[in-house]
This record gives sequence, C-alpha cells and structure tokens, in this order.
Amino acid sequence: MAEAKWYVVHTYSGYENKVKVDIEKTIENRNLQEQILEVSVPMLEVAELKNGVEKLADKKMFPGYVLIHMVMNDDTWYVVRNTRGVTGFVGPGSKPVPLTEAEMAGLGFGKKEVSMDYAVGDTIVVTAGAWKDTIGAIKAINEGKKTLTISVEMFGRETPVELNFTEVKKM
Repeated sequence: MAEAKWYVVHTYSGYENKVKVDIEKTIENRNLQEQILEVSVPMLEVAELKNGVEKLADKKMFPGYVLIHMVMNDDTWYVVRNTRGVTGFVGPGSKPVPLTEAEMAGLGFGKKEVSMDYAVGDTIVVTAGAWKDTIGAIKAINEGKKTLTISVEMFGRETPVELNFTEVKKM
C-alpha cells in the first residue's frame, strides 16, 4: 500500500468547514478510513479587541484551503475532487503535489509528542517564563493540555502555578 501524504485542496471561500464535513461523511459512507486519514482546516487563535475587550477567536490560517492526509489513488482523488465546494488540488496542471515534511513541520503538523516522565510529588525547576529558576513540587498533571501545576509561595501564601511540560525539568 502506498504511503499517505498531505495534500492541499482549494475550496470556495467560506466553504472550508462544509467541505471538511462532506469529505468526512463520504469517507464513512464509502469505507475509505484506511485511505483518507485526516481532513483539516488549520486554525490560528488570534486576540481581537472589540469595544475595549480582548477576546480570543479562531481564524483560518489559509482561507479557501483544506489539508487532507491521504493515500493518493484514483478513488480518493475522485472522492475529494467531486466534493461540492472543492475547486481542485493544489499543484501544476491536474497532478496534485504533496506537501513536504519541512512544509508540514512549519505548519506545526509534524510535532513530536512531548514525553512526560513527571509524577505528582516530584520536585522540579522552572526553566523558562516568568517563574524561571523557581523550585516547586508537582501538585497536579494535565496530560491533555501537557501542563503541570506546582505550588509557589507568594506573599506568604501557597499559590498554584500552571506550567507547560517544556518549561520545567526534574531536579
């Protein structure tokens, strides 16, 4: 079986999420889960200032485009190309060109998993951020968010501080 690669599909502007949902439905209906692995509309969290209040909002990184991780063959090409709202694959002529590993890493898709070898009660040193060089004991671990909570003494009180796994190291 051929290797799955990431391809870029051009869509009508504003139809990115509809195209994603339609392709996912077609994958399920035609049993193509082994060939089309993931459909993604890359989003970027942006801070917006409205009426003097800052709010976080998701913006599309590439309006008018959808990323698809798939094995390219006649069936998958046909399914994607004939989805309502899709204008075509990105590439010269009619031949889709997969994204390179470097391009995917630049988008944050090739990130490696952060290994977590911490346990509640371990003593750690903060290596980055506002709490740099602070020593504390781990009180809680959130593997989903890849964060841990330590207690730091501030103004004579114990205060919980949440840190990313990448900002700390074991003592």
